[in-house]
Amino acid sequence: MEKVEMAKRFQGKVAVVTASTQGIGLGVAERLGLEGASVVISSRKQKNVDEAVEKLKALGIDVIGIICHVSNEQHRKNLIDKTVEKYGRIDVFVLNAAVNPSATDLLKTKESVLDKLWEINVKSSILLMQDAAPHMQKGSSVVFISSIAGYQPPSAMAMYGVTKTALLGLTKALAAEMAPDTRVNCVAPGFVPTHFAQAFLGNDTVVSIFF
Repeated sequence: MEKVEMAKRFQGKVAVVTASTQGIGLGVAERLGLEGASVVISSRKQKNVDEAVEKLKALGIDVIGIICHVSNEQHRKNLIDKTVEKYGRIDVFVLNAAVNPSATDLLKTKESVLDKLWEINVKSSILLMQDAAPHMQKGSSVVFISSIAGYQPPSAMAMYGVTKTALLGLTKALAAEMAPDTRVNCVAPGFVPTHFAQAFLGNDTVVSIFF
């Protein structure tokens, strides 16, 4: 098979992708790197970070990996500080981190679960942007990863869907605030067969939203 030459649309750019050692995040990081970006990946576990870094380096990508649990203030600060220390700026920031610790109807969801979903899926994105924004210059770009569930949250993952709906509003608010120097967009994927999604495959209500 003839090798396809990848466009280098991100040559010389610096891209940070959260939750990027597996699934959608890793796929985004890989594509940005293959198109020329220097990529900073992150995850909660050192083992996952190390393995993903090796995979990307094997493809010829300039990459560093940093431990980052997005609900941890020091981890968030460290992610930005180490990126700027290494590369001097951030051109692309993809905010992909999310959890869904419960498959429960909204009115039966425990307060601790509501707090965790809001903190990681929404609040952490705002706090990360507060840290990153001073290092993003004219022509930079922010991408939030939402979900099709944000448009019609299914009952079995209702609060998860609500947090993804919130990202749509966050995108609009931040796009106005950061214009004209920084573009802010949101991607809402349908079902992607990642490790994260496996827990939903047996739930007909959830699957019907995606298909």
